[in-house]
Amino acid sequence: MISACCSFTHPLTPSRQGRGKRFFARASRIRSLSGSRFSKGFTLLELIIVITVLSVVVMLVAPRLPSTNSSALKSSARALASTVRYLGETSVTGKKYYRLHLNISANSIRITRKLPSGEELPPDDTLFDRKILGSQVFISDVHTPRLGKVTEGEVLIDFNSAGLSEFLTIHLNAGAGKEFTVIGFPANGKVKILEGYQEFSL
Repeated sequence: MISACCSFTHPLTPSRQGRGKRFFARASRIRSLSGSRFSKGFTLLELIIVITVLSVVVMLVAPRLPSTNSSALKSSARALASTVRYLGETSVTGKKYYRLHLNISANSIRITRKLPSGEELPPDDTLFDRKILGSQVFISDVHTPRLGKVTEGEVLIDFNSAGLSEFLTIHLNAGAGKEFTVIGFPANGKVKILEGYQEFSL
């Protein structure tokens, strides 16, 4: 009787098993090195490059952004010009007398209604109650042919049935050399806004 004996051999020979172990060991080492590198974050050179690029971007973009003070100054000049214009129109059409109080020392602008008796009352138009000067906007000076240039105290400008009673120049500033000029013309009631400190005379 012939007996048959068979043996089962694992498909991976010892040599193949050795190569497999070395492969997995190498892969594990690569993952370990990669993980340690990424865990350290940016290098000093990389941080310096990023900071330099951001600095250049800020220097290029920042000057083009509108300044808050500049915007407030421009808005204040427009509000003042529209107030002077509206005062003239209301005085002419309503045959009323108004007085514009420009207090340079207190940096305030207010309007009163002037009666024939000379008494001054609060204005009868709610538009005259609005705030004209924005934050960090100041009256530099006021110029009229009657008073010349006034740099302190309070200047009173009258509006009668003919409108603005005299030629008027008001300079506003927001510091750092930022200025606007508001000019009122009594003859035709026009009001101009000029950027910068402009001196104008008839």
